[in-house]
Amino acid sequence: MRKLLLVLALTCSFSLFGQSIDTVAMRSAIERQLATYPESTLQDIYKSFYQEHFGPGHIISDTASARRYLMHELSEMDETSSPYFEPTGSQGDFVRVYLSAVADSLITAEQLLDALIKSANSWQDPTVSWLEKWEAIVSIIQANKMEIEGFEADLPLLTEAARNNQAVHHSLRYNEAYHPHYRIVERGIFERDLESALK
Repeated sequence: MRKLLLVLALTCSFSLFGQSIDTVAMRSAIERQLATYPESTLQDIYKSFYQEHFGPGHIISDTASARRYLMHELSEMDETSSPYFEPTGSQGDFVRVYLSAVADSLITAEQLLDALIKSANSWQDPTVSWLEKWEAIVSIIQANKMEIEGFEADLPLLTEAARNNQAVHHSLRYNEAYHPHYRIVERGIFERDLESALK
């Protein structure tokens, strides 16, 4: 009976400080990530939801540096079979736009950089804390017995990172398997400025 109640609770929305966390959408997003990128670790799930929560603001220190780093990454980029874009997290408030879209001349580096900077400037503080959202993610994984390599070892480190609103890199497993190269763009800006060129 207790297990049934736990499962029912996790298939409904958490209510936190007047805001809700859609655990059904979260579970679907986690399952999608594990199906699409089976080498994902808990760290990669953390990163996807963190990007949705905070957007790209944490990586923009100045425009000139962002431009230099983008051009450097484009010059060093390995061939990739990644999609041109995909949503982050479960709500799709931000989109990963892969540099393959620039390499394949669908958009320019300047268009992507402009969308990135606009996205960083449009970010607003979420009313639900990142730690609360992270705890909901972990509860969903545990309740549904999702098998993730290294889960027990990674969990305390990532929970401590969540307490400090700390960003993380992709895991080594993920990097070696998928060679990800992308920038984060707010959904409205993506739909207005980039989406039509990438379909």
